Amino acid sequence: MSLVDQIFKNKIANQSKLIAYGFERSNSGLKFVTILPDSKFKMTIVIGKNNLITTLVVDPVTNTPYTLHLSNSNVGGFVEGVRHDYQTVLKSIAEHCFDTEIFKNPQTKQLIEYVRKRYGDELEFLWQKSPNNAIWRRPDTQKWYATILTMDTHKLGVKNGHVDEIIDLRIQPGKMADLVDNYQYFPGWHMNKKTGIRLC
Repeated sequence: MSLVDQIFKNKIANQSKLIAYGFERSNSGLKFVTILPDSKFKMTIVIGKNNLITTLVVDPVTNTPYTLHLSNSNVGGFVEGVRHDYQTVLKSIAEHCFDTEIFKNPQTKQLIEYVRKRYGDELEFLWQKSPNNAIWRRPDTQKWYATILTMDTHKLGVKNGHVDEIIDLRIQPGKMADLVDNYQYFPGWHMNKKTGIRLC
């Protein structure tokens, strides 16, 4: 996996954030040009169709592309300085101009958008060892009210299990018995088992 792919894994470009950051429209997509501080090399980043990210670093003295920083096998103070500045620019763009898109299921995406519009709440990714799991919490009490988990449905007892996106929600006490069918609705695991239900 390339350095660009690593930095932008599970990220999707947000055009309004890119424009606010300083990207400009061009024939090839949204383009940003900066000067790397130590080497004074010119770095160009283009975000094209389908979230395609291309980068180009040019030595201003020779006006030729510089590529040594792209391979970790190339070492030395100068190349490592270019690599560091290059990564710093890309990580800043990933942080400020891209949204995290871990979840692919259309139903999950609809729910995320609904919660964002209705309550203004954003997902929080709390676990470094489980980067594909997230929670929502109440802003007043900081208690979780839902989790989205990426997991193997075999763990739920599903015979033909597969990796899927599972949603844990709190429900009113006494409603569990009416909903749990161990087919689509399961008892919740990550929250109170009396008031938590898991949707598959």
